[in-house]
Amino acid sequence: MLVGNTVLYEDQYPITINREGDRLFYGFDYDVRSYAINMDFQHFHPFYEFCILLAPKAVHLIEGTKYNIECFDIVGIKPNVLHRTYYPQGEPCKRIIIRFNIPTHDNGVLPDLKRIFSIFDTPVPIFRFSPEINKEIFKPINDIYMLGKAPSDISNFQIHLNFMEFLSLIYKHRNDNIYTNASPENSIEGKIYSITSYIHTHYGENLSLDFISSHFYINNYYLSHQFKEITGFTLTDYIQMTRVRNVQAMLLNTDTPITDISIQCGFSSFSQFNRVFRKHVGISPSSYRKNGKYK
Repeated sequence: MLVGNTVLYEDQYPITINREGDRLFYGFDYDVRSYAINMDFQHFHPFYEFCILLAPKAVHLIEGTKYNIECFDIVGIKPNVLHRTYYPQGEPCKRIIIRFNIPTHDNGVLPDLKRIFSIFDTPVPIFRFSPEINKEIFKPINDIYMLGKAPSDISNFQIHLNFMEFLSLIYKHRNDNIYTNASPENSIEGKIYSITSYIHTHYGENLSLDFISSHFYINNYYLSHQFKEITGFTLTDYIQMTRVRNVQAMLLNTDTPITDISIQCGFSSFSQFNRVFRKHVGISPSSYRKNGKYK
């Protein structure tokens, strides 16, 4: 089916090239998500991702900051960035998730490739374009859809070329981005998401209910109640989960000693660190690093 006369879509239609962890891989997932299966907490992964919404609206959290998204918005996520999509009650939401790795070794076009990948480094890596530009940008994605329907001995290469065209078009039109993030209607909701964003940028510091309530000029009890009401987590659990997710990323992507990681991520003692990590992940930090597991 053609959504909005712009994007080809078929539920539960996957296109894959290679496997996650390979230097070059693609995974195109056409599926639906609903309020009933929203993720509990923000997650991360070691590859790049695009989330293309094909429904009227949803919410994307990136490092604790709330972004309202609409149909055809393109959300770009770098590796190891904490994020989560929140879908509203009602009809399930169509979407396309594109997971990918592209090698960036020196092959003669490395400067251009790095320039194109700068779209992931924008302050708000969400792209919204006019209907005319959308048709141009999504044409390579529609071509990839059709290549998946009629594979040939060079279709993987053609999919790669079309995806590079998709990336290039986003870069080409980056200054035509008209995305704006609507302010929350409820002022306390806006303040709570300011707090979650603060936690994601200061998780290595000494955070407490008293400190945060004082910093944001909000009553302790009121903050506790509203934080749980809006995010679904207690303030303490949210801080712990943010720290644990960052620990996981460091365990998998660095050789930093575990004791140093615990300090850098804000844990007051190594015993507390081990206890909190086991509580949220189910295994010890050393076992997690050894096994290379993502939760």
